[in-house]
Amino acid sequence: MEPLAHLDSPFFDAAHREIAARARAWAPEHLAEAVRCEDREAVDARCRNLVQGLGSAGFLRYCIRAEDGGALPDFDVRSLALLRETLAWHDPLADFSFAMQGLGSAPISLAGSPPLKSRYLPGVAAGTSIAAFALSEPQAGSDVAAMECFARPSGADYVLDGCKTWISNGGIADFYCVFARTAAAQSRADGSTLAQGISAFVVDADTPGLRIEARIDSMSPHPLATLRFSSCRIAAEQRLGPEGEGFKLALRTLDIFRTSVAAAALGFARRALDEALRHARTRHMFGHALADFQLTQGALAEMATDLQAATLLTYHAAWRRDEGHNVTLEAAMAKMTATESAQRVIDRALQMFGGRGVERGHIIERLYRDVRVLRIYEGATEVQKLIIARALLKSQEKAPDA
Repeated sequence: MEPLAHLDSPFFDAAHREIAARARAWAPEHLAEAVRCEDREAVDARCRNLVQGLGSAGFLRYCIRAEDGGALPDFDVRSLALLRETLAWHDPLADFSFAMQGLGSAPISLAGSPPLKSRYLPGVAAGTSIAAFALSEPQAGSDVAAMECFARPSGADYVLDGCKTWISNGGIADFYCVFARTAAAQSRADGSTLAQGISAFVVDADTPGLRIEARIDSMSPHPLATLRFSSCRIAAEQRLGPEGEGFKLALRTLDIFRTSVAAAALGFARRALDEALRHARTRHMFGHALADFQLTQGALAEMATDLQAATLLTYHAAWRRDEGHNVTLEAAMAKMTATESAQRVIDRALQMFGGRGVERGHIIERLYRDVRVLRIYEGATEVQKLIIARALLKSQEKAPDA
């Protein structure tokens, strides 16, 4: 199963097939000989090079709307998903570099003033400026309402204090879209915190009062860091949208890019299945090819079915978003199903490879590490279950009595 073998699906039109064809032609030439980096400095350097390469190829323009110098009038989630699936099949770090340019700059596209858009977005599209999305905190990951980072007004500025952690592109980004409280937290009757009074700001990496407190090494190597803000003064003009609207902006951003996380998982799983099929045909034991054994055939059947089901959910969610529908429910279903299915597919592939599959640096071993983090990023599986259940319960409340 080659990457994007499902392009004959009615979810896509000629423009999607064209961007997919360009990505499939570009990726083997620029990513086929990619060396897996584990050293932090090497990972940082390769991310910078990948961003430049993706920008030069024109792919980063799909992270930006046309009015801001991008490729299409609005965010086209199917294009984002197709690009991520293709890049993920070839090189997980290329997928990461592409995705973070989109996630890190989307709040500016969605809510930035014209001066902010013209200052930051052209560099994102060209690959000359690296973006980052700074939402999570030590005590506020999935529970965004527990955010403690605070931005207080000070004359014509805001003064930002607090900490952000698990920030992708942390340490190499040129700017961060930072979410912080501008009003004290309020509690519900049950003691939980309301996700209100949160605002968003663009903070340049060299702003006095912002420092990289620590770099974080994860099982899937890419730039991660903890940021510390200490009396960090930000001009009010750097705020994104009205004060207090930051939480809604974060949700709008995640609704666009959450489906693309599912697409990246599809790319990982499709690569694992391709490798497993090749291995099953060429590996001989007990006088037969591995593919001749019914246990192997059963595993391959389940892998392919898992992948196909996740593919349909993913591109259905992307299509609905592009048609103008609210897809909080569908995106959560796609993200949960695709990442969990990809984990199963890759685990089965690793089992099929036996000892070779756990050898450090083997393609399946690398995919095993890469896919595991996708089950956590942009909302862990357990959070997606809550989103799905709450959406279902809410729809039942609105439904007429039977």
